[in-house]
Amino acid sequence: MFDDNTPLARAAEHTVLVRRGGRQAAPRPDATRVFVVANQKGGVGKTTSTVNVAAGLAQLGQRVLVIDLDPQGNASTALSIEHQRGVPSTYDMLVDDSPLGDVISECPDVPGLFVVPATIDLAGAEIELVSVVARENRLHRAISAHPLIGSAEAAGDGRFDYVLIDCPPSLGLLTLNALCAGAEMLIPIQAEYYALEGLGQLLETVEMVKKHLNPRLVVSTILVTMYDARTRLAAGVAQEVREHFGDTVLKTSVPRSVRVSEAPSYGQTVMTYDPGSPGALSYLEAAREIASRPAPTHTS
Repeated sequence: MFDDNTPLARAAEHTVLVRRGGRQAAPRPDATRVFVVANQKGGVGKTTSTVNVAAGLAQLGQRVLVIDLDPQGNASTALSIEHQRGVPSTYDMLVDDSPLGDVISECPDVPGLFVVPATIDLAGAEIELVSVVARENRLHRAISAHPLIGSAEAAGDGRFDYVLIDCPPSLGLLTLNALCAGAEMLIPIQAEYYALEGLGQLLETVEMVKKHLNPRLVVSTILVTMYDARTRLAAGVAQEVREHFGDTVLKTSVPRSVRVSEAPSYGQTVMTYDPGSPGALSYLEAAREIASRPAPTHTS
């Protein structure tokens, strides 16, 4: 008898669904959930997690917007969005007050996935914003003003269900804008020895932002990335992270995968590049976990 719940069966099912353009639906949230994806430690899979979780959510029937806040524009590259100088981008939105709707592009490979690209101009935005009043709230203001971001009642069926903001690997003004704009944080943590290094500083910054600028902000989701099940070290790090952060850590860990690393060079996420690979299936499961969890309630 064929077991349709084996890894091989799930891989085949996901591959067929992607190629047919089909989706395994997840319930839509009652209002747009805005996630900040941040970790100032480089090389933890931050941008990779942003684009693949976003693609996974879109494949689960959600309408998703990725805002690329990293001047390197790696999220824009992986989602096959043009981001050379002169393309309407996050720079125009933050510095020139362009409406969010004017800088959104649709991802050509994943229906329901939209992107605000980052150009190299964004590298100078921190300096240009220094003298601007309420400079840390520019992104929040732009997001709040968009008619398709908000509650189901206010924004309707065409609303965005998720906004994922990909931050640069630093705690500068761009990341501060993201922390002021978001209600939830998704922190990718690499399953290696220095995984928790620098996380303390990030969490201190989050608490400071929460206290003085954005009381809505909650670290709701931690994702263990680059997990190598063959090593005791990876298992030990994952266990330590789960002991520290409990249910905030997703049950799904993303394995080390050549296919995940290769995909951006083809202008794709691993979800379309190799939908049956372990990395794609893990990101799909992570997206499903996120979609199945309720948004945090805010007491303040």
